[in-house]
Amino acid sequence: MLVGFDTSDDAGVYQLTPDLAIVQTVDFFTPIVDDPFQFGQVAAANSLSDVYAMGGRPISALSIVGFPQKGDPEVMERIIRGGLSKMEEAGCVVIGGHSIRDEELKFGYAVTGVIHPQRVWRNVGAQPGDVLIMTKTLGTGLISTALKNNAASEESLAASTASMVRLNKDAAEAFASVEADLPPQGGGVKPPLQGVIHAVTDITGFGFLGHAREMAAGSKVSLELDHARIPALPGALDAARAGFLAGGLKNNREWLEGCVEFAPAVPEEVRNLLLDPQTSGGLLVAIAESRAAAALAALSKRNVPARSIGRVIPKQSPLIRIM
Repeated sequence: MLVGFDTSDDAGVYQLTPDLAIVQTVDFFTPIVDDPFQFGQVAAANSLSDVYAMGGRPISALSIVGFPQKGDPEVMERIIRGGLSKMEEAGCVVIGGHSIRDEELKFGYAVTGVIHPQRVWRNVGAQPGDVLIMTKTLGTGLISTALKNNAASEESLAASTASMVRLNKDAAEAFASVEADLPPQGGGVKPPLQGVIHAVTDITGFGFLGHAREMAAGSKVSLELDHARIPALPGALDAARAGFLAGGLKNNREWLEGCVEFAPAVPEEVRNLLLDPQTSGGLLVAIAESRAAAALAALSKRNVPARSIGRVIPKQSPLIRIM
């Protein structure tokens, strides 16, 4: 076992041969959008994300289904078709699965990927001086909660859904391409991936700050963030101002108490945005400053809406400062 649960990483990694390891992850949840096909897409993109966050390539998946006894079979078919569309986009084969009767609809996947044992991304390893880059816009939880209260606009729903169904494949490939541009070491051997990409995680249920905290604590560093550079989905800040806060957001706030310091100028709605649980969120990457510009260019070439949002600094108290 190369990666287990000791640092709360995004997936497990198990080495099979000197040149091959497998990445394993599982995720499923209740509907977060109204359209069954889109729900299947979101569930698939979310399940695949952990493999991309480790630097792996997904190859196979098993579906996990909980469906009501009296549910409409056509709804289930549309969910499965939506999931398959994203799995096909990822080049990942669905080879089976398991379903049960459940009064509350649930759907997701257990995904297996492959990776070279020396080219694994971890959520720890960030170094002082690194630039922090995030690849998706925040606010899916706020918009989802607004939707449940019939207060989400069509624009915000469309933007949130488009973000959630987008795979992190392009983002992961962009970062990998930056490292691939490095000159080989002696004997023509490429350097390990940790050469300039020091830590990677995807932003999901613990919210941006929760996953940032895991990166900082595990790396024994601190993070300094510019709140003005944190992107929000259309309508997300309005939802925060209106008090449409998910239960998970409140849990995240309690968990992070004492770990995060906000400058007085940071608005309350931005603080809630940073604590908002995300579904199928983007990657948060700590990369050497010398390669940050190249990474942003590679991301832009693939139409990934990434931006630099802060930097890694030597460890201090609190772990994370929002300026």
